Amino acid sequence: MRLEMPYAAPDQVVGLLGGSFDPPHGGHVHITQAAMKRFCLDRVWWLVSPGNPLKERGPAPFAERVHAGRALMRHPRVAVTDFEAQVGTRYTAETLRALIAHFPKVRFVWLMGADNLVQFDQWQDWRWIMETVPVGVLARPGDRMAARTSKAARIYAGARLKGREARLLGQSQAPAWAFQNMPMRDVSSSAIRARGEWG
Repeated sequence: MRLEMPYAAPDQVVGLLGGSFDPPHGGHVHITQAAMKRFCLDRVWWLVSPGNPLKERGPAPFAERVHAGRALMRHPRVAVTDFEAQVGTRYTAETLRALIAHFPKVRFVWLMGADNLVQFDQWQDWRWIMETVPVGVLARPGDRMAARTSKAARIYAGARLKGREARLLGQSQAPAWAFQNMPMRDVSSSAIRARGEWG
């Protein structure tokens, strides 16, 4: 299968930020820029999901979300991709398997907000994810304590990189994860939708 994908050189560290991006907003941009700095990432790819299996309501049309993401996130080392739609994956583990198969020499780091770490044990094959790629967790308002005491955080406590060690995340062998506290923008896609500013 020939894919339309951004470029990444062998051994480059690519952060993967997955989500519905319904809609994409400044918080996504802020997380992306912070992750690049804190985890020493060469590139970041936004993986716009056709649909979130954990959400009952479907998102806005896929093409609209991809277009809005590309219009918002303008950075030479960040790409907004439709990889999941191209390969037909629905779950993160499936997407990672496909990415690793297509880019075997690239080092991937899965990025998520602290709110996702809280429910990470509900994801399909979540242990496989933790034991296959390093995971970078970025604190969002109100989610720090719940994330640090989550099931995934407790089980993989010994694999956590602390403080400045987070800069080594992309070069680390999984399981490895880092939790970074940072000033966050208190903005969410759901709040934007509730205000009628999207869709």
